[in-house]
Amino acid sequence: MSDFEKRGGLHGVEARATEEKRTLVGYAAIFNSDTTISDYFVERIAPGAFAETITGDIRALVDHDTAKVIGRTRSRTLRLSEDTRGLRVEIDIPNNTVGNDLWVSVEREDISGMSFGFRVTKQEWDESGDMPVRTIRGVELFEVSAVAFPAYDDTTIGLRSLEAARAEGGNAHNAAAARRRVAEKRAAMEQRIRGIRQEAS
Repeated sequence: MSDFEKRGGLHGVEARATEEKRTLVGYAAIFNSDTTISDYFVERIAPGAFAETITGDIRALVDHDTAKVIGRTRSRTLRLSEDTRGLRVEIDIPNNTVGNDLWVSVEREDISGMSFGFRVTKQEWDESGDMPVRTIRGVELFEVSAVAFPAYDDTTIGLRSLEAARAEGGNAHNAAAARRRVAEKRAAMEQRIRGIRQEAS
């Protein structure tokens, strides 16, 4: 799935236990919260982006690992909803090794973030400022995860989307300039990494 992306943040995960069940509650995404993606572009998620997709069959995982399923919307052990803040997640944790280990990690605050895997279905780009702004208005949601390191992964997919938007606008010069800026930033990053490695050796 070449256009699969992962996003997340330290929005907090709360552990709630009753005699009947243990439930993790948190937010996998926050609306209208600007995040800079690797200094290439700014991204925000618009309210309503998840409205159509949360009715599907979504899994809850640990660290995006499909071998560690801890909930599912179809079985009602995962409940997803949009509110004024963002994508709210409730997961009833299973009484198995994966579930028990996760519960202890959340209680200890070793795991404190949430993330989600998705494909963009509707987006807008604004290049009127110093940095392009990507507003995500619709997604196909595949999974939500409890994670130790909420990562903003797969930057190259966002960059491809930006180039495609520019190409559709018929501005080949801007697309070429964008590719040049990306190449320059990648080269600078590689130089910094090499410098760190040289210092460590």
